[in-house]
Parts: sequence; C-alpha cells; structure tokens
Amino acid sequence: MRDRVYKPLVSAYKVGPGSLVPGKTPFDQFIVSAGFYIAHNRQIRSYPLPSGHVYREETTGKPQQTRQISLVRLLFPHWKTLSFALLAVLGSGLTDLLQPLPLKIVIDYVIESKEMPRWMAEWFSLAGGTNKLAVLNLTALAVVAIATLGAVCSYVQSVTTTSVGQWVMHDLRSTLYNHIQRLSLSFHDQSKTGDLISRVTNDIDTVQSFITSSLMDAIVDVLTLTGMIAVMSYLNWRFTLIALAVAPFLFLFIYKYTPRIKRASRAVRKKESEIISNIQEVFSSIRVVKAFAREKYENRRFTEVSMESVELALRARALKAGLSPGVQLITATGTALVLWYGSRLVLAGTLTPGDLLLFLAYLGKMYSPIKGLSRVPDSFSKPAIAFERIQEVMDVEVKSPDREKPRKAPDFKGRIEFENVSFGYSPDRMILKNVSFQIDPGQVAAFVGPTGAGKTTIISLIPRFYEVDSGTIRIDGEDVRTFRLKSLRRQIGFVLQETLLFRAPVWQNIVYGRPGATREEIAKAARLANAHEFIEGMPDGYDSMIGERGVTLSGGQRQRIGIARAIIRDAPILILDEPTSGLDTGSEAVVLDALQRLMAGRTCIIITHRLATIRNADVIFVLKDGRIVEKGAHKELLALGGVYAELALVKTLPRELN
Repeated sequence: MRDRVYKPLVSAYKVGPGSLVPGKTPFDQFIVSAGFYIAHNRQIRSYPLPSGHVYREETTGKPQQTRQISLVRLLFPHWKTLSFALLAVLGSGLTDLLQPLPLKIVIDYVIESKEMPRWMAEWFSLAGGTNKLAVLNLTALAVVAIATLGAVCSYVQSVTTTSVGQWVMHDLRSTLYNHIQRLSLSFHDQSKTGDLISRVTNDIDTVQSFITSSLMDAIVDVLTLTGMIAVMSYLNWRFTLIALAVAPFLFLFIYKYTPRIKRASRAVRKKESEIISNIQEVFSSIRVVKAFAREKYENRRFTEVSMESVELALRARALKAGLSPGVQLITATGTALVLWYGSRLVLAGTLTPGDLLLFLAYLGKMYSPIKGLSRVPDSFSKPAIAFERIQEVMDVEVKSPDREKPRKAPDFKGRIEFENVSFGYSPDRMILKNVSFQIDPGQVAAFVGPTGAGKTTIISLIPRFYEVDSGTIRIDGEDVRTFRLKSLRRQIGFVLQETLLFRAPVWQNIVYGRPGATREEIAKAARLANAHEFIEGMPDGYDSMIGERGVTLSGGQRQRIGIARAIIRDAPILILDEPTSGLDTGSEAVVLDALQRLMAGRTCIIITHRLATIRNADVIFVLKDGRIVEKGAHKELLALGGVYAELALVKTLPRELN
C-alpha cells in the first residue's frame, strides 16, 4: 500500500560528484507549466535552521538518491478528476465567449432594425421566428442558458479541483511526514520542532490552496485570454492591435514589480514559522514557565515576534495592493483608445453600435484575465516559497544506516564491546576519545561521571542513533554496523529519564514497543513494574486515557509505565538513563524494586547520578573528558579515592558510602 501511495509523489534524482549548491532555486523563475520541478542538484544537502545557521550534510562515496517534488507527479495520480476539471474550464471559457453576443443581437437587430446575416436569420427562423419580439425572447432565453451552462461548469470545476487539492495535500503531507521521521537524530537535534510543524501544516495548506484556486484560475485566464484575442481578431484586427498595444507596458510593470512581492512574502512566511516555533516551545514547557512565573516575559517575547509579523504582513500587503491599481491604469488606457477610435468609426457609419459594444465587451473580458494573470506573481509567490521550504527538508538526505548487505541480528546473549571508539557531534567537538570497554552477558554496568563526560553519548551509540567517527562497537563479537538497524534496536530496551507517554490509553502506551502483546501479557508486565495497582485504580483501568506527555500521572507512575513497556519488550540488552532522577524517596524505592525485576538475566547499562541505583552494579565505569579513567565495583572505586570517590562525596551523605 505504501509503495502505491508514495511512489507517484517523488522521483529519484542522482546527484553527480561535481554538483554544487545553486545560487537560485528553479522556483525563482516560477511559472505555470507542465515542468513544475524543484530540482536541486546538490552534493551538499543544506537546510536553513530558524536560528540562522544551516544544517548541512555532505554526501560521500557513490551518488545518493534524493526526492524531488514535481507538480506533474503530484497531480498525475488524479488525472481522471483533473480531466473533468479541464472540461469544466473549457465550458466556462466557451460561456465567456458567448456572453457578449446577445448584447449585439439586441442592439443591432432589435433596436437598430439592421438586417441579420443569413446564417443567423435561418437559426432564429428554426428556433421560433425572425420578428423582433421572437428574436428578443430567444435572446433572453439564450442569456439564461449561457448563464446556466457557466454555473454548472463553475460548480464542476470547484468540486473537482477541491478534491484534487485535498488529495494532493494528503499525499504530500504524508510523504513529508514520513521523510522527516526517517531523518537522522543530528538533523532533529539542530531543527526547531515548530518550524518543521509549520512546513508539514501551513506550507502544505498553501500548496493545496494553490492547486484548488490559483493554478486553475491561471489556466482559466490563459484559455479565456487566448479565446478572446482570437475572437476579437476575427471581428476587427485593427481594434485588437490597439487593445494589445498596452500589453508590453503591462508585462514590463509586472516583471519589475513582482520580485519585491516575492521577497516580502518570503519574509512573512519565515516570521510565521518563527511564531509557531515560539508557541510550540512555550506550550511544551508550560510547567517551567509557570514555575518561574515567566508568563509576562513570554507574553512580551511573543508579542514582539507577533508585531514583527504584522509589520511584515502589512508591508507585503501594501506591495500586493499596489499591483492591481497599476494594472487597471494600464488596461484603462487600452480601453480608452479603443473607445475613442471605435466611436469615430460609428460616427462615420463604417461600424455599427452593436459591433462597438460587442468589441468593448470582449475587451473587458480580455483585460479581466490579463488582470488575473498579473496577480499570478502574488498568488504564486506563497506556494512557490512553500514548495521551496518543503523541498529544503526533502533535500536533506535520509542516510541509509545499513551497510550494503546487512543481515538480521541474531538473538543476542548480551556481550557489548567498545574498541577505540571516538565520536563527536561536530568535528571540532569530540565527546568520546578512544573509549574501550567490555560488558559480559548478564552484567549490570554503570557509567558515571561529571556532566558532559560522554555517558549519554555511549548509550546513544549502542543502538546506532549516531554512527561512530572511528573504532568499533560489537555485540556478541559482531560489529553492530553489519546488522539491520531495526533488528538491532528490537533487542534493546530503554527506560529513560523522562518516560515519553502518548495521548492514548494506558495499554497502548505499554505495548508501544511490542504492538502484538495480549492483555494478559500487558497486565503481567504492569505487575512486575509495580504499576498494576495504580492503573486499576484509574477510572477506566487499562483503557484510561493518558494526557499528552503523561502530564496526568506522577513522575513515579510514568516511570513504572516505562518499565512495564521495557518488560513487555523483553529485550536481552537494557539501557537505563537516569531512571530514578527527579523522583521522591517513596517513588524511587518502588521504581528501584521494579527495576530489579526488569534487570534480572539481562545485560544492563545504567546512567545515573544516584548511588542507590548503581552501588550493586557488577562493574562501574568512570568517565571524565570523554575517556574512561576508572573501572571497578562500588567499594573498590571508593577505596581508590579517585574521581568516583569525589563524585560519591558530592552526590550522597558520607554515611551512605558504605
């Protein structure tokens, strides 16, 4: 199903080894055409961060594949619906061409009593007669019929384009969401969540609006303009030349004016993204804001950003508002020339009043699509920028974490080895420096050290959240890079410092790491985690809804659900990252009891600052400045009187040391 949904949306584009970052994207020359491609031929993938910095990933080795968004590919799966829309557009164009004709018939052949052309007289004779009253009645009916046809075509066009726009929005949103999920942790570490949300929601909404209205309006305007020019040239080519004499001035004005509109629109979009990031940041940290009584400060900060957005939006709106009057002034000049010249011909008797009114009616209809096309830079600037912002994220490569022929990881016994492992989040910031150690199957190993020593980095490298810069990590003697990533991570359980819970029933949160678990298995895991009793005490038991991020539960309750989640996963390797941090003494005791059950028979790695959690560990590794400086059991390290002993004195009371 996924292949069928996503395959039409994106196309693979191979990046050659000599590709450079272009100075302008193809959307800087954004036009209505079948080749609506946003193709960035880059070897260096970059994504502008809200902070002003640029996230960059340089590809190496063989050419990589990247996803390129194409409007043609987005629309192609919906070609049947689009065909109805285009037929409706043609019908609307036809009604526009027919609408002025009744006016000429009434003026020339009813009011002025001029002789009808033979073909017209024969048609009226068949329809009901050629006397003035019959002609007037039939002409009035024709006006209603033309209007009815136009209304039906307009309705079909609106329904079909809305349908296409909604489905394209769904497909593009799903594609972008899936792509962002697959991007590396380093990308997410450097990105603002609010900015990514803005791209998945606001920018894609803009694209949907563009397809639903702006694009189809532009197609209608092009077809109408073409038809009007053809009909006007047939009626009087001299008038047509006079009317079109203003066209070069019109397009020159639009060409010079639109870049300013686009720059202003881009600034507005960037500021809107900043507002969303601000909202997301504050609302996700609302407890901290309230705890420090910073509501006024955050309100002031938000107001400042919002005011900047208002100023930018007003500036952009002023630029957009100036476009239409300029176009109207130029087109009014063309209309005045035709009226002046045509009236002289009517006075001279070489042109009928009906012909002049007919031509002026067509002229008004010709200038209407010209005005519409003049608004194309305005109406296309937002989707152009939205496409750019979407493509910026799509351009960030999803680096395949697996080697060329990875294999499924076997059932682990749990021996973990680091051999001369070095790693840094950036080349000038090495966190681990030639770290080597071994943890035997079933051992409980603890890592301690001052903040920034590299403890969390070690547990992030084992499941390959990041790749080592040098050295090797092995499980049961096998390089972890030879395993398929999913099969590796399925055999690693986690209990983190802050258990992330979703807005879902309790049981769904417990089975998150193993969706196929039965209710009996869920309850058993909860009992082992000391969570069954408080879960049963909730209004709906295991079906009780948990608030976003688990805010309706206490810290200890959240941790126990996290432990139940790890128990039901039943992984041979367990990683505990500050599992009792922030808990009171009572909650800590309950959680520690549950952890003892969880750790039994597994290889466990513990990161913590609390001695109560690690004093019974089989081996303790002491990290300092990215290196292991001490290793041993709790009492052995205390006897050394080194770094561990100093940390122990700081973290606990002297009577607890023994």
